[in-house]
Amino acid sequence: MLEIGAIVWGVQDIPRAVRFWSAALDYRLKYPASEDWAVLIPACGDGIQLSLSRASSPKARRHHLDLFTDNRQAEVERLLALGAVRKEWMYPAGADYEVLQDPDGNPFCVVQR
Repeated sequence: MLEIGAIVWGVQDIPRAVRFWSAALDYRLKYPASEDWAVLIPACGDGIQLSLSRASSPKARRHHLDLFTDNRQAEVERLLALGAVRKEWMYPAGADYEVLQDPDGNPFCVVQR
């Protein structure tokens, strides 16, 4: 049986990504970051590890996270205050998600649980 142990996220700026994703997800560094790699884990309890890998391309990579929440609007506002931006998107009628981008331009979705 396999299970997801980590998601590897390509970013251009490791310190900026550590700040954003640590605050967004309530994660912390597992050990000190290097200039091209950092590993984040939940501040409390169990959860999937988020590994940040320095990427040289300025384009967003072909990956995204779906972040589930009980209060989508409040979380979207909190993430925008942390440095996320809204991504232009063609939403279907009744969409239960909003697409944002992290400070590196990587898209992710905030989904109403």
